[in-house]
Amino acid sequence: DDHRPQPSEDLMNKIRLIIWREFITRVRKPSFLIMTVLGPLLITAAILLMAYLGTQESTEQRVLVIDTEQVIASRLTNTDKVSFYVDTVLWADSVFKVSPYTVEVNLLEGVLNDPKAVMYYKELPSLMVQRTIANELEKALELAKLRDAGIDEEAYRKVRKPLDLKPVDIDKVGERSYEQERAMVGFFFGYFMFIFIFLYGVQVMRGVMEEKQNRVVEVLISSVKPFQLMMGKIIGIALVGFTQFILWIVVTSLLATVGLSVLAADKFDPSSMATQGMTKEMQMQLAEQQLDASGFDQSAVTDFIDQFNIPYVLAVFLFYFVCGYLLYSSLLAAIGSAVDSEADTQQFMFPITIPMIIALVVAQIAVGNSSSPVVLWCSFIPFTSPIVMMVRVAMGSAPLWQLLLSMALLIATFIFTTWFAGRIYRTGILMYGKKISWKELGKWLFYKG
Repeated sequence: DDHRPQPSEDLMNKIRLIIWREFITRVRKPSFLIMTVLGPLLITAAILLMAYLGTQESTEQRVLVIDTEQVIASRLTNTDKVSFYVDTVLWADSVFKVSPYTVEVNLLEGVLNDPKAVMYYKELPSLMVQRTIANELEKALELAKLRDAGIDEEAYRKVRKPLDLKPVDIDKVGERSYEQERAMVGFFFGYFMFIFIFLYGVQVMRGVMEEKQNRVVEVLISSVKPFQLMMGKIIGIALVGFTQFILWIVVTSLLATVGLSVLAADKFDPSSMATQGMTKEMQMQLAEQQLDASGFDQSAVTDFIDQFNIPYVLAVFLFYFVCGYLLYSSLLAAIGSAVDSEADTQQFMFPITIPMIIALVVAQIAVGNSSSPVVLWCSFIPFTSPIVMMVRVAMGSAPLWQLLLSMALLIATFIFTTWFAGRIYRTGILMYGKKISWKELGKWLFYKG
């Protein structure tokens, strides 16, 4: 009798068995193996495609500006993608179509008083090119107005020079601020949580529905309590997700590193440079020039890492990641136990989905204004705090007492929702063929037993 398992030990043993059953059943499925292999390949292909396209030269736009009133006195500045040519005579459409120019801009009559123009194109240029064309023409027209008004250009530039306002934290004078960059990292963590919670939370719901439809749950309920079954299923599926994501990160990192190295080798092939008469010194100089042109600032990256408390942010991320998943998965498991088909879940999914969507919207607000009242309150509300507080923590705008209060509220809410979900789960898991309403769910909460 002394060696008989205690009730707490028996509870944990049963939950561990359910966790292992959920984990091993799903990792053995062909769909898991296919996505584990296919996922990194697709992600790596996307990364390499973007890197390859980024190294390719864009089509040059030859812009013909028709200035019949001859108001453009200054020369338009060419860029790598846009070259300007000015003519004072209107062109017929048929002539423009066979010309080497890709864009024709006609400055309309009275353009100085009413700045309007019409742009004709053979192929629609990108928004960036359109903005470049508009900016250059605006500068030229501005200079023409200054000339007509007899205002010295240099004097006007000095008066019009914009204010360079640099935000500096009073506690970090002399250091460059990276709050916006840190906020984007926090938003990425929050968005990752949103995807994971619903991707694998919905799997929990579907897993409960499948067992309910197949009557497998009737066998399981005879040996374990509904609460044990629910917790085992939630944790087991979470471990499947963690395993898959870790494999994705490791395999994708290896494949992307190899692929980017191959692209870099093709771009800076020493043998091809040697055939062009380049010495090793010239090759090294060219590589340095390419690195400088890319805008990569090693010192800025180092400063960013120094200001970004990586262990602290990762610890907070892990807490909200786990607790947020458990919070929503328990509710989704309750929904799965209450319905018989996926079509019946829509009325119950909406109230659960809305808070997470609101959290994403508020997190975007936090990136630009972390002191907004809506950001503050949503970082405390448990259904939105995992995403919103993540942005505040990454920015360093969340005091420790606010973070601890947010965590405590999230834990308390998780305990309550687990109790709430358990009450629904124990009744709904054995309920078949009945259309469930919100009123019916409310009754299940007060059933005895």
